[in-house]
Amino acid sequence: MIYFTELENLPIYDARGEYLGRLVDLGINPSQNPLQVATYFVRSPKKELLSIAQAQLPSISVRAAQTRVPIEELRPYTPEEDLIRIKKDVLDQQIIDVNDQKVVRVNDVDFDIRPTDGYTDLHIVAVNVGWEAAVRRLLQGVFAKHTIRRIAGLFSQKTIPWEFVNLIEPDPSRRIRLRISYSRLADLHPADLADILEELSRDEQKSVIESLDDETAAQAVSEIPTRMQVALLESISASRAADIVEEMPPDEAADVLQELAPETSAQVLANMEKEEAKEVRNLLGFEENTAGGLMTTEFIVVGEMATVEAAAAALKAFDGSMESVHAIYLIGANATLTGVVPLARILLAEPHTPLQGLSTDPVISVPFHADDKAVVTLFNKYNLLTLPVVDDNGRILGVVTADDVLELLITNL
Repeated sequence: MIYFTELENLPIYDARGEYLGRLVDLGINPSQNPLQVATYFVRSPKKELLSIAQAQLPSISVRAAQTRVPIEELRPYTPEEDLIRIKKDVLDQQIIDVNDQKVVRVNDVDFDIRPTDGYTDLHIVAVNVGWEAAVRRLLQGVFAKHTIRRIAGLFSQKTIPWEFVNLIEPDPSRRIRLRISYSRLADLHPADLADILEELSRDEQKSVIESLDDETAAQAVSEIPTRMQVALLESISASRAADIVEEMPPDEAADVLQELAPETSAQVLANMEKEEAKEVRNLLGFEENTAGGLMTTEFIVVGEMATVEAAAAALKAFDGSMESVHAIYLIGANATLTGVVPLARILLAEPHTPLQGLSTDPVISVPFHADDKAVVTLFNKYNLLTLPVVDDNGRILGVVTADDVLELLITNL
């Protein structure tokens, strides 16, 4: 095992033993071999940057390295955007540790030396984010390398295997060339993904969000603070923002659109599918801090004469958020709310059982213009998980869910 801090500033000599300069960086080409060092960058005494191919360096150690070619055959450095450079792109950079679900800073990089076909094959093994690497970095150049290793070994080590490293690259075109993917982030819980986003800069947030599928991005955006939602959605294209907002629950989509600049909100709505846009526009018509402003329009409703079998069919056809599916609502003439059937009662009943007989008594609802305090009071008094919202004629307009009430209470603490 050899560390980048031990290789940095390493003296490099050519085939004749002439001093070339000092090693300043290493390059990896993900399109060829994502684990193998492909290029060594050397700064000459004249401050010229030289590029040495992997096959041109037959040996390397913590003391020195020597090329197999004379200096005349080495080429000056020309920018190669397809290379991941260890010092430039990895060292000191923030990366996403998927296993521990947090953002960490890289203190050092670990390599494995493998003699291969007459030259030294340097393979990247892991990034080092622990105290051991930090101490090694701090003492770099102060003590001999073997002494630094001994001192650093007294501290805790924390490494992330290179194949699990999620580099953050804001430039979409370079991200593609470097084959950087955030696919592992999609496996995280949205709340954990939101915590990671909160630790990133705006450009880094944008980079991550643009690389996620619409559903995962929407779940993550739903979990971050409103001001961050607004800034993030305003930083991406209106069409991409629309794709994300479409996947959010309607009430949350309306909340964030209400906070966006009017012209941005209009552009996002214009790029949304017609049905989703109509649903959100309807919610935008309700005043903030009222039952109408809190409610979602994702709920399941069936006729008051329906049976358990019909309720099961409605459940299977429902493609909205599961947060609002704690009950099924019964309506009579003119969509008037006549009953609320808890899901647990439906699951325990026979298929042909009329839903009316399973409805709670009395039916608890709230008018759309009631303030949020009245909503909280009803949830607390009746131990509700969902609360139907009705108009002045008793027609159901939507439901307020327990998670919305909890968020309201936390916000007002």
